[in-house]
Amino acid sequence: MSARVAVVGSSNLDLVVSAPQLPRPGETVLGENFRTVPGGKGANQAVAAARAGATCDFVGAVGEDDFGTQLRASLVDAGVDVRGLRTVAGPSGVALIAVDRDAENFIVVAAGANGTVTELNADDRATIAGADVLLLQLEVPLSAVVQAAGWARAAGTTVVLNAAPAAALPAELIALVDVLVVNEHEAAVVAGVVSDDPPVLLDALLELVPRVVLTLGARGAAYADRSGLRITVPAPRIDAVDTTASGDAFTGALAVSWAERGGATTEDSVTASLRWACAAGAACAQRPGASTALPERAAIDALYDATYRGTP
Repeated sequence: MSARVAVVGSSNLDLVVSAPQLPRPGETVLGENFRTVPGGKGANQAVAAARAGATCDFVGAVGEDDFGTQLRASLVDAGVDVRGLRTVAGPSGVALIAVDRDAENFIVVAAGANGTVTELNADDRATIAGADVLLLQLEVPLSAVVQAAGWARAAGTTVVLNAAPAAALPAELIALVDVLVVNEHEAAVVAGVVSDDPPVLLDALLELVPRVVLTLGARGAAYADRSGLRITVPAPRIDAVDTTASGDAFTGALAVSWAERGGATTEDSVTASLRWACAAGAACAQRPGASTALPERAAIDALYDATYRGTP
């Protein structure tokens, strides 16, 4: 039986331009090509989870525009259940993305329909209660994020929060998080510390939540929990093309593996989950785009085996 993951979050149409380098403030840079790609952290993580093998339900909103039609279709095509995806008046969310030749990027997001996801309904509550893992981000209003997390806690569903975009978290949400997933910048903002040292960041975050996964880009990922467990795993070595959705691939795959392993409660199971998530992030970075680059389970397994098989 596959893992069941529910995602409450955003969906955007990504407007992506590649360029030799990213512009500095006030600078115009001539781009090389342009494409539109379905994205949004919530939708990306839902697609990532579905492609990684989960049964995935998505709760969010799109606008009454062509972008909304495209976003809904992309989720359906990926095998995501979209009965919780509303269509509302006005525009869908969009993200403006520039990617340079080193696969670095900057992103500006306009919320659009995502800003209307302020509260959930009884059907959404049933969806959350039926999931093994609830996956949340911070691209929809905080009221819905807190409501969803509260319902998950009441139902015994594991709450995984990817605190992105970076923001300080209210105490009512912190109290409901089972696993916090952050990169180094997000970790510093959430913890309220000025540091880029992973051990310092992990210790600070454990004052807030019981388990932390810290993504380290090409260096892999680190894990810490209040039992004293500390784990660091390296990332697969690859030639990166576009890192835009790598974090979402990592987080979606982590949620799937966490659910499949019954909560990843041992050192071996946590290590395996981290490695599998790193393989998903790396596989994503080998292709351009956001949702179009999110890897299928076979690709994750292949990179996992090539990188970690036989490693203690």
